[in-house]
Amino acid sequence: MGKQAEENKEGAPKKVNEKKEGEKIIMGIDPGTQVMGYGLIWVQGKKLSVLQYGVIHLAKYSNHALKLKKIFERVSQLVEQYAPDEMALEAPFMGKNVQAALKLGRAQGVAMSAALVRQIPIAEYAPRKVKQSVTGNGNASKEQMAKLLEKQLNFQFQESDPLDASDALGVALCHYFQGKNGGNMNKAKSWGDFLKNNPSRVAKK
Repeated sequence: MGKQAEENKEGAPKKVNEKKEGEKIIMGIDPGTQVMGYGLIWVQGKKLSVLQYGVIHLAKYSNHALKLKKIFERVSQLVEQYAPDEMALEAPFMGKNVQAALKLGRAQGVAMSAALVRQIPIAEYAPRKVKQSVTGNGNASKEQMAKLLEKQLNFQFQESDPLDASDALGVALCHYFQGKNGGNMNKAKSWGDFLKNNPSRVAKK
């Protein structure tokens, strides 16, 4: 994705001048324990543009705690650099592998924390919801979503760009559409808010 950074592969960043009234930056996160995607879009009235997108490579870290540390550090850096107004995350897919699901949930939680400690509202969307919002088809492939993102964001991905990064931009765009259409985004500014909006995520004893 453009130039290879020490731990991240990113597109060329767009300079953000002081935001005007009515403008905002949305950060999308596609959680992962091997690769985590992120993408930031700039909303200027009806104009949408891509600020930055990339991935955090985590496979080289064998220790799960170290992976979580790297996620928190990098997401915190992005938050400090771009000052997003809102963060949207894709909800972890709960498959049959319980251990994998737990690790993915922790990765998502660490990314959330980087926003919540700065009072940045967060929202969560199911993978099918993201695809439905961006493409009109909840079963669309990652490649199909990337193509439609190019049209909607007036932007072109490179062949080498990881799909995790385009997925993250899709999450951010889904969040934008939900707000534009007056949908209930269930935005939370704290863990208490998040758990109140997502009671099914609380473990029952």
